[in-house]
Amino acid sequence: MSEHRIYPVFVPHSGCDFRCVFCNQSRITGAGDDPVRAIRRAVEAFDGAVGELAFYGGSFTAIPVREQEHLLMAAGAFLALHPSNTIRVSTRPDCLTPDAVERLVRYGVRTVELGVQSMDREVLLASGRPVAPDCVDPAVALLRRAGMRVILQMMTGLPGDTPEKSRATAEAIIALRPAGVRIYPTVVVAGTPLAEMVQAGTYIPHTVEEAVTLCAALWPLFHRAGIPVIRLGLCPTDALSDGGVLAGPYHPAFGQLVYARIYRALAMEALADHTGCSEVILGVAYGAVSNLVGQRRENVQFLEERLGIGRIRVCEIDVGTFEVAVVFIAD
Repeated sequence: MSEHRIYPVFVPHSGCDFRCVFCNQSRITGAGDDPVRAIRRAVEAFDGAVGELAFYGGSFTAIPVREQEHLLMAAGAFLALHPSNTIRVSTRPDCLTPDAVERLVRYGVRTVELGVQSMDREVLLASGRPVAPDCVDPAVALLRRAGMRVILQMMTGLPGDTPEKSRATAEAIIALRPAGVRIYPTVVVAGTPLAEMVQAGTYIPHTVEEAVTLCAALWPLFHRAGIPVIRLGLCPTDALSDGGVLAGPYHPAFGQLVYARIYRALAMEALADHTGCSEVILGVAYGAVSNLVGQRRENVQFLEERLGIGRIRVCEIDVGTFEVAVVFIAD
């Protein structure tokens, strides 16, 4: 599924009967278009690249049933373009019932993303999200029985959150064995209650460095469990980049920052017995050089200074993804 194209359709805040303190989906998605028009545009733009028509924003299964069916029927035109095309929706775990899931299956939905955000009840309440963590397991089981592909979303740095609570959320998600996970560090978006909390001094957002460090610690948990992290950080939009984010760890290349930090840790481990060398060449998988080198060569400079190595070079070799090998050493 990862090679399939995503054709996004945004339904911001649709089906939301309360407002999470961090949420302003019109700003986050940068979209306010009529969803049926967006579906038609996806149909017109279809060039044979098999993929998913993905409804993002809101809680799809909490939208009034007639409106759900209106959107899903319109999406049928996309399904008709290729027998392997499917539909994806996003919703909350407390908004799933057997009837709702049966409806999704009937209209060609094959992937459901659940906004878990946190498995800590106090964090959810402090975030204006009165969703019980214990509804996640039954929701995942219901979807899995229907043959759905399940993706779970979590957030870090929410009000009341700690690195320990984020790790506990990650471990609880891993136990559910989803097909993939998204990790979103909390950013302060204009026009949200969280922005008011920052102004009042009742919420202090993570810095980019804090969020990168935390996500780089969480990512290996999913990697070792064989669960792909399909997104790190918000997808950059003009609305976010042009003043939509007031504070917090927003960065247009956040995922790359995290991967660079992971590679730096792998390099430190590989070089543990080679400190003080005059030159080292490290090998990584094809396409991964920039991750190890880091932005503005910050990883290479860090490793050289920390380990007392005169010069570090990086090349591509035939190794696995997220592996760092020592290719050459000059004492």
